[in-house]
Amino acid sequence: MQASSHITERQVGAVVISAIIGVGILALPRIAAEEANTGAPLVTLLGIGIAFIGLLLLTLLGIRFPRESIFEYGQRIIGRPLAYVFNTCLAVFFILLTALAVREFGEVITSAVLRRTPTEVTIITMMILVVMATRQKLLKFTYFHVFYLPFILVPGLAIVLVSLQNAELLNLQPIIGNIPARYGKGALTIAALFQPAFIVTLLIPAMQTPKKAIKSFLGGIFISGTLYMLIVCAAVAVFGPHEINHLMWPTLELARATTIPGDTLERLDAIFIIVWVVSVFTSLAASYYISINGAQKVFGSQDHRFISHFFLPIVFILAMIPKSVFSLYVFVEIVGIIGLALTIGYPFILLIVALLRKVRGEPHGNSSEVQETD
Repeated sequence: MQASSHITERQVGAVVISAIIGVGILALPRIAAEEANTGAPLVTLLGIGIAFIGLLLLTLLGIRFPRESIFEYGQRIIGRPLAYVFNTCLAVFFILLTALAVREFGEVITSAVLRRTPTEVTIITMMILVVMATRQKLLKFTYFHVFYLPFILVPGLAIVLVSLQNAELLNLQPIIGNIPARYGKGALTIAALFQPAFIVTLLIPAMQTPKKAIKSFLGGIFISGTLYMLIVCAAVAVFGPHEINHLMWPTLELARATTIPGDTLERLDAIFIIVWVVSVFTSLAASYYISINGAQKVFGSQDHRFISHFFLPIVFILAMIPKSVFSLYVFVEIVGIIGLALTIGYPFILLIVALLRKVRGEPHGNSSEVQETD
């Protein structure tokens, strides 16, 4: 039985939000405070601005080529051989991003919740779930994100807002921080946390009205960026910039230190962990879906489901390369910042070349419908 449908702008916005909010929110306040001290909220805002530019470039390209993803219109803009190299680099990068993220997930779970469970078990379990989700067609894959989004946003925002009752505003002063020279590195590291939103390039061709993707992009970056800002402000205001530097996962500690007024519910970390696991799942699924679709175009395959299974052991091997959680974050920082050259630099080059050559995609038609097979 065949059914066709389009992805709506609200669904695109939901995928962007759930893709961005992922494993990185636990270490986010520490990353910002290490580089900017009390200027952590400001450097976070700069990071959001950099991510905004990258997503804007992707959205503009998607509107200009409404029936193709970056893996396809890149060939038309700069030629097949050069685009093949960039497509391969993108697929490899998002495999690495998925591996590092799932390793971070495994470290947190075995350290904070399942202390007797090997990290390998948590990694394999999560990746099996991710593989099953990414086997689906794009429309069904989108439904995963839309369904889980309220379970991520509502409790997450509630916990962060409640934690503000313990905030001390003096911990946020001076606003510009004490190390402005290191803003650049901190902003780039934070911008790297937004890279799973690259999935928007796969969603725009499936929209009924691709021109409305700009609204989805703006809504997604605003909501996820606001949550990031609230987390950083709350963590720095509660613990102070110096104490945060001694906490591996400040956001988790923030949830542990938060209680509902009236002692209705003490220690919200259990609820927060549940919310965080769901957000990690959706973010990992987005990164992995990008990698297998990129590989599909590189290999010329017609079925991404086989590639989804094929990459599973590769992701596991890559995830186990870092020897400790400290070396893990070194890898995360390096890979994330280098990856910005692909996720921001490559779309920038494509857009400039497309404008200079006056290359434009075909008008959006019925062929862009998402085909589902039951």
